Amino acid sequence: MFISVLFLIITYFLFRQTILWINYYNNLDSRMPNSLWKYACDYKVVGARDICDLDDKKFVRLRRKRDKIVNLMYFTVVFGFVLLNYFLASFLYIILS
Repeated sequence: MFISVLFLIITYFLFRQTILWINYYNNLDSRMPNSLWKYACDYKVVGARDICDLDDKKFVRLRRKRDKIVNLMYFTVVFGFVLLNYFLASFLYIILS
């Protein structure tokens, strides 16, 4: 149970660090979406033209880095949820036994 609490604390600090990195990448370019939870459109959208690697290489590479950090944030949220369930199950086991 104490190990799960330790992992929950580590997961929380990792989540906070990814939020700071996403905000950092959002502030580097004004064209970056101002959202924590959305991926940028890195594919061709029907009816709208997206910026590809040939148009603006620096922006597209920056957007891909941001998308990797957003992916890491999603992973930490899911991993934290699993750890929270494990912590609650072990806590209930101690209470009920």
